[in-house]
Amino acid sequence: MRKPDPMAQPEPGSFSRRSLLAGSAALALLPLPAAAQVIPEKSPAEKTPADRAAAPEPKPLKAAPATLRLKPEPAPETAVWRLGEAAAPILRIKLGEAVRLRVENGTDKLLSLHWHGVRNANAMDGVGGVTQAPIKPGDSFVYGFTPPDAGTFLIRPLVVGGSSEPSGRGIAGLLIVEEPAPPPVDGDLALLLQDWRLDEAGALQPFGQVAFAAAAGRLGSVVTLNGTPIPLGLEARPGSRLRLRLANACNARGLRIRFDGLKAYVAAVDGQPTDTFEPLKATLPLAPGTRYDLLVDLPAQAGPAGAITALIGQGLPLATLTATGEPVAQAGRAAIGSLPENKRLPAEIRLQSALRRDLVLTGGVRPDKTKPGAETPYQGDPAKVWQVNGASGAAGAAPLFSVKRGGVVVLAIRNDTGFIQSLHLHGHVFRLLHQLDDGWEPYWLDTVQIPEGRSAQIAFVADNPGRWLLSATVLERFDTGLWTSFEVT
Repeated sequence: MRKPDPMAQPEPGSFSRRSLLAGSAALALLPLPAAAQVIPEKSPAEKTPADRAAAPEPKPLKAAPATLRLKPEPAPETAVWRLGEAAAPILRIKLGEAVRLRVENGTDKLLSLHWHGVRNANAMDGVGGVTQAPIKPGDSFVYGFTPPDAGTFLIRPLVVGGSSEPSGRGIAGLLIVEEPAPPPVDGDLALLLQDWRLDEAGALQPFGQVAFAAAAGRLGSVVTLNGTPIPLGLEARPGSRLRLRLANACNARGLRIRFDGLKAYVAAVDGQPTDTFEPLKATLPLAPGTRYDLLVDLPAQAGPAGAITALIGQGLPLATLTATGEPVAQAGRAAIGSLPENKRLPAEIRLQSALRRDLVLTGGVRPDKTKPGAETPYQGDPAKVWQVNGASGAAGAAPLFSVKRGGVVVLAIRNDTGFIQSLHLHGHVFRLLHQLDDGWEPYWLDTVQIPEGRSAQIAFVADNPGRWLLSATVLERFDTGLWTSFEVT
């Protein structure tokens, strides 16, 4: 029986309550004050042998100018920024291994890296101006943490008031934390979606335009997967079972994707495993910040195997899959099953004793209903385009609420803006509640979409100390106020 599309807005009573994942989330983290600073690391000359034995040297990762071919010749390559040498860096570790990176800022803007979806230590969350001082041009910062969960996580620049330009110039990547015993597949492929707003000559158009921030955000004119203009051609042997990790790192572009000729099963959403399901009508929504792990079996015969298509216009192929070479032996292969559960998630959520808060999103322009396709120009403070409960996000503002560690929080979020909104919860994962508060969807999320004029309720166990954000994943909106914070003590 096909399972319902878990990304659709839930209808009251559409699902029964499901027992939550076993285990606990008793992370051994010490409380950190807001804007906590990490103790500066010793220089190599200052380190003793005991220092070097306790913590290996961090690997360097430099954000710096580069060029990328985004338009065919004879157009010149586009001046972009990137992390490291690859157009789309993919960092892979095993669960239990530590991330230790010295991030050097070789750009001319402030920078910090947010590990989107990682239930991180607060000082490593990477929000410049809140959890750390932004990395100044020419300076560096050491990120050191051990992810508590296996999964697929985004790396995005996130500096209060200055995130959209580094992202729009290309700063993005993926952190893949592999399970100790991953499912048997013949290929594990990461697919990072970005878009780029170019002029006719192939150069990036100017940044900082309030008209974009107040509306749909900076939508690109060229779409890439892994830094390559679409469609990206993928090849594997006939009969292969593939794991596709698809992540949206666009500044603003949200879309729906369709699987043409492919029977794809969703195995994880936002990095967290779920009971595998076949998407309803073979489509899924893909908002900025969202990730899916997909399991796909290619046909046993060589030839075109299918495509992943964005539902834009008549359809925009993102990737094509082709079966080529010697077939993979399929004798004895089990049917597609679920990924191993992450054991360090809350064992239960007791809604009866939850701290409840109402959040209302406002601001931005409103579509002009008398002129289809037109919008009323924005004329307010360009730094305060958006508000949560009447206030634009600011680094020095007090948290919206405080909760003791281990407390349950339910947020009822109403979108009173003229646009669909996508919000990301930092440091935690949540359940999407049913409208009547009588159950929740059977998967964990860290990012939720709320259509204009609609509401959503999310519930989570606040088990991670520090000051955390609930922030827009459309980065022009984040830069202009669409975020708030809360504190776990």
